[in-house]
Amino acid sequence: MNLPRLTLLAASLALAFSSVHAEETTLSTVNVSAKGYAAADLETPIATSSLERDEIARRGAANVGDALRGEPGIAVANDSGQGQNPIIRGLGKESIVLLVDGMRLNSAQPAGAIASFMTLGLAERVEVVRGAASTLYGTGALGGAINVLLPQAKFTPGVGVEAATSYDSASQGWRGSAVLNASQGDHALMLGASLARIDDYDTPHGKVERSGYDSNAFIGQYRFRIDSRQQLRVSAQVHRDEDVWYPGSTRPHKSPLVGTTTVHSPEQERRLYELGYQRKGDGERPLNLDLRVYRQDMEREIRSYSNNLQRDIVVNSVTFRTDGLDAKADWLVHPQHLLSFGINAWEMSGNPDRSMASAAPFTTLSANNPFQDAEIRAFGAYLQDDMRFGKLNLLAGLRYDTVKADAASMNNGARTSDLDGKDSALSGSLGAIYEIAPLLRPYASYARAFRAPGMRERYESGLRGDGYYYAGSPEVEAEKADQFEIGLKGASRGVDYRVAAFYNRIDNYITGQILSGAAASAACGAANAANCKKTVNLGSATIKGLEASVRWQVAAGHWLNAGYSRIRGENDDLDEALFQMPADEISLGWQGAVLPGVKADFTLRLVDEQKRVATRFTNGAENRTAGFVTADLGATWQYAKNQSLRLAVKNIADKAYHEHLTEGLSNQEIQAPGRSVQLAWRGSF
Repeated sequence: MNLPRLTLLAASLALAFSSVHAEETTLSTVNVSAKGYAAADLETPIATSSLERDEIARRGAANVGDALRGEPGIAVANDSGQGQNPIIRGLGKESIVLLVDGMRLNSAQPAGAIASFMTLGLAERVEVVRGAASTLYGTGALGGAINVLLPQAKFTPGVGVEAATSYDSASQGWRGSAVLNASQGDHALMLGASLARIDDYDTPHGKVERSGYDSNAFIGQYRFRIDSRQQLRVSAQVHRDEDVWYPGSTRPHKSPLVGTTTVHSPEQERRLYELGYQRKGDGERPLNLDLRVYRQDMEREIRSYSNNLQRDIVVNSVTFRTDGLDAKADWLVHPQHLLSFGINAWEMSGNPDRSMASAAPFTTLSANNPFQDAEIRAFGAYLQDDMRFGKLNLLAGLRYDTVKADAASMNNGARTSDLDGKDSALSGSLGAIYEIAPLLRPYASYARAFRAPGMRERYESGLRGDGYYYAGSPEVEAEKADQFEIGLKGASRGVDYRVAAFYNRIDNYITGQILSGAAASAACGAANAANCKKTVNLGSATIKGLEASVRWQVAAGHWLNAGYSRIRGENDDLDEALFQMPADEISLGWQGAVLPGVKADFTLRLVDEQKRVATRFTNGAENRTAGFVTADLGATWQYAKNQSLRLAVKNIADKAYHEHLTEGLSNQEIQAPGRSVQLAWRGSF
């Protein structure tokens, strides 16, 4: 298949229809995360995408990673049914900022998906900023940001309820959610709940054992309207998963008595509490303010289970607590200048307690704490100017951050000195987009981003999911990235398209490097020298790519859509393919009305084989993967004004496959779900 030609054809079709639709009203998606306030995507020189609640429901996704699967520029790394981490432009969970209602999900998770701690069943919207985004989001935003927006309390008089439930045959899983809004006078209350009971899912080769889990989530918010322009809010979120296993983490143990081990989490919970103040400006030069303080706790029991002994041989109990303060404002200082500015400050602390059995008969667990009393403190301040000069939009931003880290000890108390670190960075962005015609808006941008090392990279020494023993490095330095992007955007009532090409050079690229001989013994100890990696800075890595999407109304009520992703990563030090780059992908789809009140849809994913793999860097640990094609078909019946039923079949042909970024031993990766029938109901009252 010639993937680039399809992309160029899609863009050409969009442009060809500009003469037909130029006189019609231009439609534009509104995105909050790209500029920090609601702004039209067509006036933003950044690649963005968003999923509304209706589209999230149509996709029948289990979590954020699953919902974004197939989006241009986005891939998924998974190690279980629950653990599906979004990858943006080849950069994973450490290099993208995950947010819920604009608040960071700080954590340091060894398995599973941080994004799965955000309950998709309650999401109103998922927004993605693709590409370097440190100007607004600080450390970690080399690949971009994902913001999950949950329901907010509304000042709509009366009581309203929205509810949904679904079932899928592959996992025999049930999901349900409900959101209540009640308001009277200057008081508004929102309460929500989401439950999931998921069993092991089926593949064409049989069940993926221990891939099921239970999940419960509850949210609430109270708003008090001080006056017509000012509000106070109090919010709470609780998300709890139970009995989560990560079959992709299964690895052989060096002792035949142990056999293989699998990571699992008997229980894990995220709690978030927020107090906020909001003021909307008025007059010719309105100044809008939003202030918040919040606390978030991420608690997990993380264990390593011996499949031969049928018991845990490693037990971890850890809490990552983040206390944060965000203050931001946007000010229309001049009709052509919308200034936004703010500060973000947060402190994350972690103190994992780990016990492990290190010798036969593996019955005695002894303390072996990876690190103790670790803290990361971050402070950042930014200024951004959104400028409008006729049909030209300019967006310029500048930010300064400091990130400090420290720990009382690491490697089970073996090291207690020289554990502090400090990184400072100046980030910035400059972009321009010009409207030649409603369907022809070229743009170009440059962004400087950075990522300070996380707790695990600095302080944790121990076995990781890829089977290697990692040596932590307090001395590791922050990554710095320079991204250049050019693109085209356009939209009308009949055509909507986006094309972007990007080049991202990352200096001091943080990764685990395989060591051998004396270097391995010194870093990991003689017992682990045979499978030793140390967290290091490579000289540089380069990622470049092309992504495109187009929607075309071929007839009244009928839309065709196509998407394309092509990403290439290079390890500049070793002159070979960068580790864990997603394969090329095309998505094709149709949506249209087929009967009164009934809309149908069809989606086709065509994923190329991935033969560009790291060989020298990984010592052969990354293997090629075969290409695959999957097809989904569904229909939604709006049988009442506010109620609908949906029937869908995913992976119609029961295709056996796995994504390239699936965790697991080479050629033993867990398979993706096979054919699955989904039935869903949604309604509001």
